[in-house]
Amino acid sequence: MKSYQIAEYNRIFLENIIKEGSFCIDATAGGGNDTVFLAKKVGRDGKVLAMDIQQAALDKTAIRLEREGVEKRVKLVLDTHAKLLSYAEINSADVIMFNFGYFPGGDHKIHTKAESSIEAIQAGLQILRKDGVMSLCIYSGGDSGFEERDAILDYLKTLDSKHYLVILSEYYNRPNHPPIPVLIVKLS
Repeated sequence: MKSYQIAEYNRIFLENIIKEGSFCIDATAGGGNDTVFLAKKVGRDGKVLAMDIQQAALDKTAIRLEREGVEKRVKLVLDTHAKLLSYAEINSADVIMFNFGYFPGGDHKIHTKAESSIEAIQAGLQILRKDGVMSLCIYSGGDSGFEERDAILDYLKTLDSKHYLVILSEYYNRPNHPPIPVLIVKLS
């Protein structure tokens, strides 16, 4: 039986959206799980942009990509996700994935922050093409607190429903502030 961890849960919804030749973005590469998923799904003709603010995360991602034989499909960028528009064109991406929080196994003092994360979501919404999907995995509590979670959720409520469909789920019976999976579909 699958464990249905948050990133795995969001990937289920993205499976049929990503096609051979798609352009996808992993805006918070971390350990490379989503980057590898995207690289496999886009096929030989597709491209993936993977970003992170920590070189250790990109190094780990690079090793995983090479082990899977998909490294040529991915461009790795050491920069903040808030600068997405510097690396991708408007209306160009089929899927953008975010994991907010900290790099598992890394320094917990280094984690995403509300201001830059909302800026990154705003940039990503411009980069998504019509019918594209953005997935958010919102982790909170522990070392990173709740400020980012609350700010992102408040921001998502402001998105115009004529242009975006926001689907928020929750692990209703899991203790200790479980992560929140969110999908945003760009309608126009």
